Amino acid sequence: MLSRVSRRALTQNARHTSSRVCARVLSSRASAVLSALDLPTTGASGAELPGVYDGRWAGSGDLLESVCPATGEVLARVRSASQKETQDAVARAREAYLHFRQVPAPRRGDILRQIREALAAQRDALGALVSLEMGKIRTEGEGEVQEFVDICDYAVGLSRMMNGNVVSSERPGHTILEVPNPLGVVAVLSAFNFPVAVYGWNLALSLAAGNATLWKPAPSTPLCAIAVTQIVSRVLERNSIPGAVAGLVTGAQVPGAELAASPGVDMVSFTGSENTGRKVAGTVQARFGKVLLELGGNNASIVMPDADLVLAVPAVFFGAVGTAGQRCTSTRRLYLHRSIAPLFLERLTALYQRAARPGDPLAHGTLLGPLHSLQGRAGFENALAGLRGSGAEVLAGGGDAAAELEGALKHGHFVHPVLAQPASPDPTAETAAGRLWRVEVFAPVLQVGVFDDLEEAIAWNNAVPQGLSSSLWTRDVRAVGRWLGPAGSDAGIVNVNVGTSGAEIGAAFGGNKSTGWGRESGGDAWRQYVRWSACTVNFSDAAPLAQGVRFEA
Repeated sequence: MLSRVSRRALTQNARHTSSRVCARVLSSRASAVLSALDLPTTGASGAELPGVYDGRWAGSGDLLESVCPATGEVLARVRSASQKETQDAVARAREAYLHFRQVPAPRRGDILRQIREALAAQRDALGALVSLEMGKIRTEGEGEVQEFVDICDYAVGLSRMMNGNVVSSERPGHTILEVPNPLGVVAVLSAFNFPVAVYGWNLALSLAAGNATLWKPAPSTPLCAIAVTQIVSRVLERNSIPGAVAGLVTGAQVPGAELAASPGVDMVSFTGSENTGRKVAGTVQARFGKVLLELGGNNASIVMPDADLVLAVPAVFFGAVGTAGQRCTSTRRLYLHRSIAPLFLERLTALYQRAARPGDPLAHGTLLGPLHSLQGRAGFENALAGLRGSGAEVLAGGGDAAAELEGALKHGHFVHPVLAQPASPDPTAETAAGRLWRVEVFAPVLQVGVFDDLEEAIAWNNAVPQGLSSSLWTRDVRAVGRWLGPAGSDAGIVNVNVGTSGAEIGAAFGGNKSTGWGRESGGDAWRQYVRWSACTVNFSDAAPLAQGVRFEA
């Protein structure tokens, strides 16, 4: 019997375990956000919530703390999945898959439509939770939930269009079909910076394809995952679909390693660092599983002398400072043509000084929230020290900004975004400056270089290991043609007069090189979530061999 995912179930679990921790009053700021999504507050942040869902709520593994990065407040404690619970969740997902694969694709699309409506009804509340737990500003949190809504819209239509092919056969009375079928169980290992949207990209396509999906979110954003799973599971229950079709296992290394190694998981979609992605890929491929990787992004914008600076300057600013520089597509490198570099930097520096002011991410009008964690702040500080040590000129920003804020925000991970011009613009140089260009810093650090011609700028764009997003600002159609062509950018996202950050769901999202070659969301990304079969059908009275081979006994 399917268990109802409700405030009552979560609250009862919290009451059973609250005596094990010290109760501390939860702020009204946090309580308002959690209660709007039926996440129990119980009047204290000491309550434990179950972090496993496979048709029923459970959790007996390590205890996770959800901490607000803007204030340092502990929002909740979540009991994660043990190894045994992760194994059980995989087994239940496989059972659910055996049922769900028989559901007609248009019917699966209708379930996605209902999920879309349920998410849209809670868009603002979920967006506020993203801001509270991850730290991005309110409008970005709501926009992230909108991405989930949009990809569900896309997948509803896709459910009637996941077509195969009919291939002409050289043999009379034969035809060849290329047929897609559901793949099995898809594990989604998502990162903290998009705690809702990345799962949405994967879940929508996976459900449309007829798979069961098992989500392991980042260990620092379990509340976003619990809230989304509540919403999705209620829709599944209303449609008599097993809850394990969209399961959840929170935790850190234990459930992640188990999912990567499990033969019961047919595909692993991993979003995260290059180092961890390399380990996940090795584990999955060692058992011949499928793997989809979305890893590092060291993204560059190139500004030509004929660019419209009214458009380019604020776009570069958003790309570098939006989400406090914690998007995979954040602008990390800026290459300016020598003729416009002084004017561009004058305008950009002024924008940093005027608008890059940190504040409460839940407050409307704030443009800069905190970094997500102490680890992120340490990475920012190390990058700044490296730039200064290598002779870079810091044009704007730098340092801890929390002390300038008031109240609880003084305890947040706020920094002043950095705009710096290294001693050398060449990322191929075997110097301290050259190495800094090649490393992704997951924080608001923008490095600036000056170039003399487009070929030089393209070479620098392509000279880093990563290949996610890139942007060219120009009005010259010849430059556009070169940028988009075989001698242009080698990234997976190649934009013109659009910043590196802020992709739409209609096109496939992903990067090349050490970014991992994975593709999610729109375009042909759905083809990764099915298994393909080539089927030759003989409807004649003879059985000839292909290529004219004769084998007559």
